[in-house]
Amino acid sequence: MAATVEALAQSVAHVQPLWAQLRVPDRARYLRRAAQAVVDELDELVPLFSAAHDRTPGEVAVLELLPAIDGLTWLADTGARALRERRLGVPRGTHPLTRARLAFEPVGVVGLLGAADAPFAQPLWQVGAALLAGNGVVLAPHPRGALGAERIARLFARASLPEGLLALAPAGGVLEPEGLAKAFVPGSEEGRLAAAACSVAGVPVEIDEGGGAAALVLADAAVGRSARGVANAAFAGGGRTRGAAKRAWVARGVHDAWIAGVVAAASRRGPVGAGEAAAELLADAVASGARLRCGGPQGGGAFAPAVLIGVTEDMRIARETADAPVLAVTGVRSAGEAIAAANASGLGAGASVWTASPYEGARIARELRSGPTWLNDHVVAPALPAVPLAPGLGGAEGVRAYARPRPITWEAPGAPAFWWGPYDDRVARAARAVIRLRSVRDRDRERAWREGALPIARVVARALRHRRG
Repeated sequence: MAATVEALAQSVAHVQPLWAQLRVPDRARYLRRAAQAVVDELDELVPLFSAAHDRTPGEVAVLELLPAIDGLTWLADTGARALRERRLGVPRGTHPLTRARLAFEPVGVVGLLGAADAPFAQPLWQVGAALLAGNGVVLAPHPRGALGAERIARLFARASLPEGLLALAPAGGVLEPEGLAKAFVPGSEEGRLAAAACSVAGVPVEIDEGGGAAALVLADAAVGRSARGVANAAFAGGGRTRGAAKRAWVARGVHDAWIAGVVAAASRRGPVGAGEAAAELLADAVASGARLRCGGPQGGGAFAPAVLIGVTEDMRIARETADAPVLAVTGVRSAGEAIAAANASGLGAGASVWTASPYEGARIARELRSGPTWLNDHVVAPALPAVPLAPGLGGAEGVRAYARPRPITWEAPGAPAFWWGPYDDRVARAARAVIRLRSVRDRDRERAWREGALPIARVVARALRHRRG
C-alpha cells in the first residue's frame, strides 16, 4: 500500500534538520552533481522521455534536458547567492546604534504538487530550489509527470543526496497538508483542492496559475520570423507546455502572410495524442464561424497542430485553452485592440510582442497584464531559470519562496537605549524635536533645534547613565 503524504512528510522530517545544518554552498554542490547526472544519463533520458511524452528527441533535449541542466546550474550559483544573509537599513532616529541583517532559513518539509504541463524540468527546478533552501521535499507528480518524478529522485540519489530527504508520493494522488510546512500547487482543480485543504490546516500555500500565453503581432513585425516563433511556442510539447501560445492577435495588414507562415510551420510537425475535449473545442469554433486552416483530429486519438482563424471572443476556444497544439488567431486593427483583448483573455502565463520598434514593444509590455513579456521571442518555461514565473518558480524570488526570512538585530550589551521608557514629557519633547528634524522645511528644523536641543541632550544623558544598569 502506497504511503500517504503525511507518512512521507514525517519520514522526511527526520532527515531535514541535519540537511538544514549544512551551509548553502555545501547544499549547492549536490545540485551541481545532479546537473552532471543529467548529462551522464542524457543518452538514456532522451529516448525515454520522447516515447513517454510523445515528443521528438530534439524537443526533449531542447525543452526539458537543457533547461534542467541550466536550471540546476543557475540555482547552485545565482540561486545560492539569493539566500545569503544581507544587511538591513535601520532608521537612525529611533535605533542609532542598531545593526540588522536578514537571514533566510528553511521552512521544513515542502510539498510540491506536479502540474500537467510540467513533466520534468520545472519540477526539477522546484525540487532543487527547495533543497537549496535547506528543506526536505515531498513531490506528488501529475500522472504525466510520474516518469519525470522518478528520474528526478534517481538523479538526486546519484548526486548522493541524503537518503529520505526527497520522497515521492503516488502519481495523481492528493497532496495532503499534514506534516508539511509549506505547499506549492498548480492552478488546476486538483491544485485548488489541495490549496483549500492547506488553508484549512493552516499550512501556507502558493498557487501557480500556469496556463497558456498570448502573442501580439504588430504591423511592423518580421512576418516570417514571428510566424515561426509563435508556431514553435504554440505547438512545441504538443501545446501543453507552460506558457504555450494559445491565442494570437495579428495586425490585419500582415495577417494573411503571417497565417501562411504559421500553417507552413505547423505542417512540418507530426500529430500528437489528444483527448476528445480538444476536438470538441475545435468543432465548436468551426461551427461558430472560425476557419480551420490546418490540423485537427486525425483519427485514433491523433491530433495534428491546428491553426484557427477568425476566432471571436464569444467562442469557447477564446475562453477555454485546448490541451492540444491549437493556435486561435484573431485579426486586429490596432495595437490597442490587441492589448485589450489579450488582457481580457485570462492568459496570464506570459505574452510575446512582435514588432520592429523596441520602444513600442516596451510600451505594450507595460500595458499587458500577464507574466513575463518577450519582445520578438516567445519562451516556453522553464527555459530561462533567472526569470520569475510564479511563486516558487524562477528567479531569486522563486528561490526565496522556499525559505523563511528572519530579521536579526544586534546591539552591544552596553549600548545606550535612547528611547526606552518611561515616556515622560522630556522624552515627548525630544521625540517631537527629532521628528521635526526630518522635515524638508528649514523653519521646522530650526524650531527643532531651538525647542528640542535641551530635551534631546537630557534623554541622551539619561541613556548614558543607565546603559550598564
